[in-house]
Amino acid sequence: MAGNPKQSKPVIPYKWELIGLLWFSYFLNQGDRQIFNVVIPLIKDDLKLDDVQVGLVATVFTLVYGLLVPIAGVLSDRFDKSKILFLSLLIFSAGTLLTGIGNGVFGLILFRSIATGGGEAFYYPAANSLIAQYHSNTRAMAMSIHQTSLYVGIVLSGFIAGYLGENYGWRVAFYAFGLMGILWAFVVLLRVKEKVADPAQVKEESRNLKLLPIIKAIVAKKTAIYLSVGFSFMCFVNIGYLTWMPTFLHEKYHLSLASSGLNSTLYHFMGAFVGVLIGAKISDKWALKRKQIRLEVEIFGLLVGAPFIYWIGMTDSLLMCYVAMALFGVFRGIYDSNLFAALFDVIEPQFRATATGFMLSFGFIVGAVAPVLLGYIKMEFGLEYGISLLALFYILGAISIFIALRLYYKKEYYTGLSNNYDSSSK
Repeated sequence: MAGNPKQSKPVIPYKWELIGLLWFSYFLNQGDRQIFNVVIPLIKDDLKLDDVQVGLVATVFTLVYGLLVPIAGVLSDRFDKSKILFLSLLIFSAGTLLTGIGNGVFGLILFRSIATGGGEAFYYPAANSLIAQYHSNTRAMAMSIHQTSLYVGIVLSGFIAGYLGENYGWRVAFYAFGLMGILWAFVVLLRVKEKVADPAQVKEESRNLKLLPIIKAIVAKKTAIYLSVGFSFMCFVNIGYLTWMPTFLHEKYHLSLASSGLNSTLYHFMGAFVGVLIGAKISDKWALKRKQIRLEVEIFGLLVGAPFIYWIGMTDSLLMCYVAMALFGVFRGIYDSNLFAALFDVIEPQFRATATGFMLSFGFIVGAVAPVLLGYIKMEFGLEYGISLLALFYILGAISIFIALRLYYKKEYYTGLSNNYDSSSK
């Protein structure tokens, strides 16, 4: 048994098996988030809800997520990440399953907004940290593969939820995804494991972490504040778009729920995939020569993307709507390509994880207003005006980043050896 070690060598190295396990976990995470948006028309008709009530469910979901994600980051640094992932999957999947029995606003908020939203908040910090443990030289590739499940999860779940909702009722979509997630949680429990080289050292480092000084160091960077404000405007647009776009296509162009669920995200994320590659290529090429390029790329993405958001709401042509959605996606991807790279330009390495949680929390809390606001606008003026209004928030986001660039960025730029630009140029 000990004489033939080759027999015990796995066919797939565990670090790549981990990516597969987390990829499907994140697929479920994003899928559970999107199915509600697709079957909104069916839920409204069945439960006799108005647009503001439906928007409130989505708003509370986003608010719960935004409030809990920084806490999730702190706990993921102190406890077994594999157990946190298991509990996250179990809770948000159980919440999804129970959403199917909801009979009013209270039930939807309890199961969908609080249980599912709260459970999902604990997934991403633990998963990303675990990937970093197992991948050093392959870290960028591993995280990129993991991130693709977000696009696939949102697009594919939208189509599946629409098909199930139209043919079997909206509750079945929640039952199917919830049950699948609960079963997968136990696969994660059995197969995902934490990698700790020196438990005593990790315990000592966790004990020495003091949250208040870290927060003060981050808040002191005005660039980080304005970048977070810009991100919050982008989140406002993204959350409002994903919540109401399936309903918009269903009602304005009379698409089936399956078709509206698919098309509301397909063209957008195809464009975003192209845009994120373009933005990364441009910024990485010029970063050594022009330090502010990452913020400039973000400003460009938001400013040029704004007119296409307006076009989505105002055009009466379905084809032109799809074109606008794709171009909106391209420039959203250009902005996304430098989202955290720009933040890390002014944040010391030891504070970057907490800074990421701060930005995510700020963005989702502000973005939580979008679903209920668009629900109100839909009732009073029509959803096309609500969608078009989102363009204004992209412009406000660009202005916020421009302020950071002009007033604070150069004097707050981090020039330590860990900085990518300086270390690579020496």
